Amino acid sequence: MKWKKDPYFDSLDQIHKSIVLKPIISLKNLIAQNPSGCIPISDVSKRGIQLEVPMKVARFLRLYPSIFEEFTGPKHNLPWFRLTPEADEIDREEKRVCEECREDLRDRLKRLILMSEKKILPLKIVQGMQWYLGLPDDFVRNTDANLDESFRFVQMEDGLQGLAVESSEKVLSVVQRNAMKRGVYFGAPMEAAEFPLFPSKGLRLRRKIVGWLEEFQKLPYVSPYEDFSHLDPDSDVSEKRVVGLLHELLSLFVEHSAERKKLLCLKKHMGMPQKVHKAFERHPHMFYLSLRNRTCTAILKEAYRDESAIGRHPLSGVRMKYIDLMRESAAILKNRRVKNRFVDRLDSHTEIEDGKEIAECSYLSDRGVQN
Repeated sequence: MKWKKDPYFDSLDQIHKSIVLKPIISLKNLIAQNPSGCIPISDVSKRGIQLEVPMKVARFLRLYPSIFEEFTGPKHNLPWFRLTPEADEIDREEKRVCEECREDLRDRLKRLILMSEKKILPLKIVQGMQWYLGLPDDFVRNTDANLDESFRFVQMEDGLQGLAVESSEKVLSVVQRNAMKRGVYFGAPMEAAEFPLFPSKGLRLRRKIVGWLEEFQKLPYVSPYEDFSHLDPDSDVSEKRVVGLLHELLSLFVEHSAERKKLLCLKKHMGMPQKVHKAFERHPHMFYLSLRNRTCTAILKEAYRDESAIGRHPLSGVRMKYIDLMRESAAILKNRRVKNRFVDRLDSHTEIEDGKEIAECSYLSDRGVQN
């Protein structure tokens, strides 16, 4: 199946600006957490790699004047940065949403861990998934406020600290819940459930592949929260489980998308095959692979083609407001460049006029001397 470009999914700013928005939010949090509400550039200038800033931190901050305001500090004339009033207001809204939707965020984290084979994930993987799940940086560290009694910290076999979930409650996936609403699924063991398909315009599958896909849809659906140890890893049923797991995983994320390489760390813990990335390519009616930003981003089509099927993440609206400020910043910088070019031309024109006047004065002086 050949990859085909889809302009609609390639144009979604909430997905493609998310890569740049992540370091912006990290820097914003550092400033907001400071008691004075501002920081000198020296506090973050050497933390670029840690914060995933793609260039020098000072230059990065200056790219977004609608979010970060620069001023000269009290000592040594160092540049300092604080949030603009607009960014500060969105930051307060973000904190309020996280507070009001704490239970929803906790449930998303719980579902992520319950999809793992042993219901345990290394803490470093959980922290790596926090951005996609929409969790604040300190969500897992602030255990008393954010984690309930079903969570516990454990020591894993390889010496890593892990976060486990103990739950006897049956968890249904998005596919199962929506199929039940339509009256085509009843939750019986190894019952078939079809995935919603959303073909891109102009994408045509060969007849043989269409026939295979029709049979694939009729196979038993194994929920990502169920035991899968009895499945043959080379069977189509096992592939359907992996596809269902990826569908459920992306449905939990804020933008219902993720860089494909960032999901590979979950392979070992969620029983995914070595070539799990091929699942996205083999099911182009469910997933779209965008090649923007010099990376490969996997997008769950259903989230954008049927908004009633997968609810919006509580933080999606807040992130869009930050993206609006990113657009405003681009406009401000563009206006500055235009203004600077105008000033430069004006200065050049003035220099030329001054030169002419000097030449004329010199000519008149010379005439006077001769007379």
